[in-house]
Amino acid sequence: MAKKHTKIAIAYDFDGTLAPGNMQEHSFIPKLGINKGAFWSEVKEKAEQHDMNEILAYMHLMLKKANEKQIQITQKAFEDYGKDIVFFKGVEEYFGKINAYARTKGLEIEHYIISSGLRDILKGTKIHKNFEAVYASAYEFDVNGVAVWPALAVDYTNKTQFLFRINKGIKNSWDNSKINKYIKEEERSMPFSRMIYIGDGETDIPAMKMINYQNGASIAVYNPNIRAKKGKLSPKQICQELLVHKRATYIAPADYSEGSELYNLLTSIIDKIALDQELKRYMQS
Repeated sequence: MAKKHTKIAIAYDFDGTLAPGNMQEHSFIPKLGINKGAFWSEVKEKAEQHDMNEILAYMHLMLKKANEKQIQITQKAFEDYGKDIVFFKGVEEYFGKINAYARTKGLEIEHYIISSGLRDILKGTKIHKNFEAVYASAYEFDVNGVAVWPALAVDYTNKTQFLFRINKGIKNSWDNSKINKYIKEEERSMPFSRMIYIGDGETDIPAMKMINYQNGASIAVYNPNIRAKKGKLSPKQICQELLVHKRATYIAPADYSEGSELYNLLTSIIDKIALDQELKRYMQS
């Protein structure tokens, strides 16, 4: 009988973590014919004016701008936008390689996305098939598949909720009874100590801090090609601050190629988890 592999989880932010920029900037905003900087500035103004959640502000503004330009926002259109997303180096090949490495250590990886971006854009990406579940902002669609209302907004604080969903084996966003039900630590589907969180910045701080507190590992990744500008830190400098203030456990460039700094860091964490599992077996014998 084949040996059963121990499951571990890697949860990823998306924008700036697996792909440069924001997913709306790859196709949707250019189709509107507006400047991406102007769009996000308007989002911030709207949020401040109405004391509004910034994620809900961008979701509302997307609908408003699309209606003004007579561009229909449908489920299919979102998935088509996802096809245009370009990833960081090595991402498309990474999942198969890291899964194979983990199996040599007696582990099986479940991959998850926790993103403020749009779930239906993510569905259209080349890498969507690699994820056990995608927790991301989403619209409700009418019978014709047209977006009519925000169904789910994922922001920097409620990202932690989805880590608990992974922890308890809840692969949806709606079940609020099971998420609040008491389950003994040893009976939970995915212990936090076998979880890795990968994000790129300040919006990932609560998730990283929570994973660190629960003895998991957090990695802040950065685009090495973007330098600091006047009055603005580079992505690397932002990640260095996260490390100094113990918000992230590790930092690395967002290069997922085999042999890269990030890939080697992940294999080292996998090695540690495998060793911890082996030591636990001695404690139980």
